[in-house]
Amino acid sequence: MRARFIGILAAAILVFAASAAFAAPFDAPTFTLNSTSTGEFTLTVTAGASGMPSGFSVYWMTQADYDDYGAVWPSSLAYPTLHWAQFTGTPTLNTFGGTVSSFVLGPNQSIKIQIGDLFDETGVTSNSTGELDPTVAYVGCAYANAGPAGTRSDYSLNISGFTNGESDCQKTQGFWKNHPEAWAVNNVTLGTVNYTQAQLLLIFNQPANGNGLISLAHQLIAAKLNIAAGADPTPIQATINAADALIGALVVPPVGGGFLAPASTSGLTDTLDDFNNGRIHADCGTTSTERSTWGRVKKLYR
Repeated sequence: MRARFIGILAAAILVFAASAAFAAPFDAPTFTLNSTSTGEFTLTVTAGASGMPSGFSVYWMTQADYDDYGAVWPSSLAYPTLHWAQFTGTPTLNTFGGTVSSFVLGPNQSIKIQIGDLFDETGVTSNSTGELDPTVAYVGCAYANAGPAGTRSDYSLNISGFTNGESDCQKTQGFWKNHPEAWAVNNVTLGTVNYTQAQLLLIFNQPANGNGLISLAHQLIAAKLNIAAGADPTPIQATINAADALIGALVVPPVGGGFLAPASTSGLTDTLDDFNNGRIHADCGTTSTERSTWGRVKKLYR
């Protein structure tokens, strides 16, 4: 009887130990702000020694909203001013030259992501896929998702920073999508196909879902609208020419059914995104509808 009791006790201890191991929290990641632009933060997430076998999540709020909440993170994803994204799958947009292939990270592995550029990304679930607002202070954190091997981690240390101000003639795709009245032209050619403004707005509102043609078109439309608004095309013209050559006669969804593999478009898409977000600077010319001082007008036409 005593031997049977000891056996039951030992089994119970093993079950308890297994349960404790199962419930062990993952290590909190390290969260780093690499750079800011008009509508995006580029960030690095680094897993702890336990890795992030179920991916990771990111929270962000404006600094003002975070302070109003008490400088702590809301306990519910439903909190109205909390923005969140769960990174669990395979990215096809921001692969940073092919260096990013999965949001599942091993021990001490790092990955770069862009908050404010999630509309065309895959492997992500989010309540906020649009761009960040310009000239606004934001605060954010990350944590390792819970999974079969353990519970979610603690929050990382917070990162904080300001988005950049808008240029007079370099606007993001989000700006042009939401301000059609500001367009200087009503038609844009992508590849060899010309599209009306109504068709271009349909394209802007079509998520890429792994179709590199769509994500490339989003940035190419914005770049051409920026040039029509007065941006000097010199820094980006070679990229535009390469993008048009790659697209050729393909018709962009949902207007048509064209497709390009993301691996063939990601480099061009990233460069156009840098241009539209002001990371590649362009001087503003004379065709912009911006207001100018009389001194500037005299200088331009002297």
